[in-house]
Amino acid sequence: MINVSKLKKGLVIDHIAAGSGYRIFRQLKLDELSDVVILMRNVPSQKMGKKDVIKIENHINLDLEVLGLIDPHATINVIDNGNRTKKIRLALPKRVEGILKCKNPRCITQYEKVQAPVFYLAKEEEKTYRCSYCDSPTQFEGGE
Repeated sequence: MINVSKLKKGLVIDHIAAGSGYRIFRQLKLDELSDVVILMRNVPSQKMGKKDVIKIENHINLDLEVLGLIDPHATINVIDNGNRTKKIRLALPKRVEGILKCKNPRCITQYEKVQAPVFYLAKEEEKTYRCSYCDSPTQFEGGE
């Protein structure tokens, strides 16, 4: 068993679906931080069977929209003085700006420079969003 020390101050992204931790790590650009960041994959979990966990040895601003899109069941624990001071539960965002790309080839966002396209949640169970410009459905697949 690998022993990872307890955080004194920082963030723990917990309850990440097994296999999604690296995608979150990449999307949040955690490799660009100068702080210590630990990605643990396939950690045994009573509730989930296996899960991924990310520990960040500092308080940073996380993009909760991206986290909610990739894994709406993940949680964020804020740690101060070795204790959890806050727990944030994620959900699929109802409105997403600047993260998704419209799949409709005739949408204005495909050929005009649109600063940050806006999408609205249409079907939660399928992670389907609708483009605010052309109303076309788009599913988040994690690599956007």
